[in-house]
Amino acid sequence: MSVYGSSTSAGSSSGSSLSSATKPSEIDGFLAGAGYKVRSSDLRHVAQRLERLETAMVDSPVEISQLASDAVHYNPSDIASWVDSLLSELNQTASLPSDIPEFPDPVVGSSMNQMVGSEYAWSNHLGTQHPQQVSQFTVVTAVEEDSGIRLVHMLMTCAESVQHGDLVFAGSVIEDMQGLLARVNTSCGIGKVAGYFIDALSRRIFRQQGVGFGDGGSPTAYENEVLYHHFYEACPYLKFAHFTANQAILEAVDGHDCVHVIDFNLMHGLQWPALIQALALRPGGPPMLRLTGIGPPSLDGRDSLREVGVRLAELARSVNVRFAFRGVAASRLEDVKPWMLQVNPKEVVAVNSIMQLHRLLGSDPTRNSPIESVLGWIRNLNPKIMTVIEQEANHNQPGFLDRFTEALYYYSTMFDSLEGCTLQPEKALAEIYIQREICNIVCCEGTARVERHEPLTKWKARLGEAGLRPLNLGSNAFKQASMLLTLFSAEGYRVEEKEGCLTLGWHSRPLIAASAWQAVPEANPSPVVVVNPHSNNNAL
Repeated sequence: MSVYGSSTSAGSSSGSSLSSATKPSEIDGFLAGAGYKVRSSDLRHVAQRLERLETAMVDSPVEISQLASDAVHYNPSDIASWVDSLLSELNQTASLPSDIPEFPDPVVGSSMNQMVGSEYAWSNHLGTQHPQQVSQFTVVTAVEEDSGIRLVHMLMTCAESVQHGDLVFAGSVIEDMQGLLARVNTSCGIGKVAGYFIDALSRRIFRQQGVGFGDGGSPTAYENEVLYHHFYEACPYLKFAHFTANQAILEAVDGHDCVHVIDFNLMHGLQWPALIQALALRPGGPPMLRLTGIGPPSLDGRDSLREVGVRLAELARSVNVRFAFRGVAASRLEDVKPWMLQVNPKEVVAVNSIMQLHRLLGSDPTRNSPIESVLGWIRNLNPKIMTVIEQEANHNQPGFLDRFTEALYYYSTMFDSLEGCTLQPEKALAEIYIQREICNIVCCEGTARVERHEPLTKWKARLGEAGLRPLNLGSNAFKQASMLLTLFSAEGYRVEEKEGCLTLGWHSRPLIAASAWQAVPEANPSPVVVVNPHSNNNAL
């Protein structure tokens, strides 16, 4: 059923449309379609088993029974709306002249004081509680409130001075902000967010001044995998991406006997156990599944791609799904060539991109953006479906101040959503994962800046120009995503469906967007023939 032009949303609270309007028998159907032969009354058990299976994909497939993880609880803070209000105020004021005057001391008026007080007193979340219960929460003092407001103003002043090239003044503002951080709580709220942005600004400013304060260096492939996994565990964004993409792929390949999935970022292969299980339960029997996983080469001598493939092959064998795996090692997605994928004209192709396409948007005087060439060969593969999940943000603006402002608001919301995570090791490493994104957006330029997130509207235009047309993700994907959200995450997260696409956000702010695409049929199509001049060393 088409939902183009309509808008639907659901949160993880008890008032969501899924919990109030969906019958248990319908939920049973959604679970079966997702690959889970289970009753709705057993949802918690399903969630726990999924968590153990996902962790086993990283650690060891023989330790499944010993592995467990906790649920994410709700977030009692809300700094994003506060930061947004301050940024809106700054945008309404007259722009600063090019020489940038001295930073004025902010005056906290009654309206601002009331707004900040209401946000930090958590009055909307605590409700009426016993005084002893309220005393267990941190009470933000007036000094901290004033310091928080000053930090936001100073961050914007520093960013504008960077845009104007006044690095000396920007450096002095950095020093003032570092002193001000001592007066706020840096373990949560605006103190934590400001600390990450101050660090990123420091790296940019002092590196340009030749002080030797770099951008943090490029993480190794192993570090990226570890941080990615902990970000996956700490919040529902990647879970939402995986299950939404899987549902779309499952529906697109229905009725086909040979399915070839091309994953642009295999990592630990966390996305694919659920799809394998769903295909195993397909009426009429499962198809032959080929999975091509793209990932960076290992520097420690391990063939990590093959290790993931072996684990997935064992899982597929246990549920009687014919399975073949091929790993393609590439440091950058633009280095992948179509012949490496070994596409067979007799198989239906599904391309899966989870937060990868934005990394292709960079360009310099010596080369154009590689996004066009990559989308070109994707189009030539004639995929039955291409699933695209990207950050719903606008961090690819040429102006530094605009990019910085958007990033400050976006990541304030992201850190808001992480506050409810009770898995402290996962939360800490998930924050490092986010910090690396912030550092890349703020510190780097040219081809070194790869975190070039763009909103869904821009991706729609770009993918359409590349010869792809949108596919409706449909109500099943929406209902399944909403249901899984209630299992894995906290109040405050919200799924919205609009014009065939899905977004997941925190309260009213979308943070990631999911869409599906298909190659536009050609008038006189030629058969897809992919020649492989090299050996197949990573195939199973």
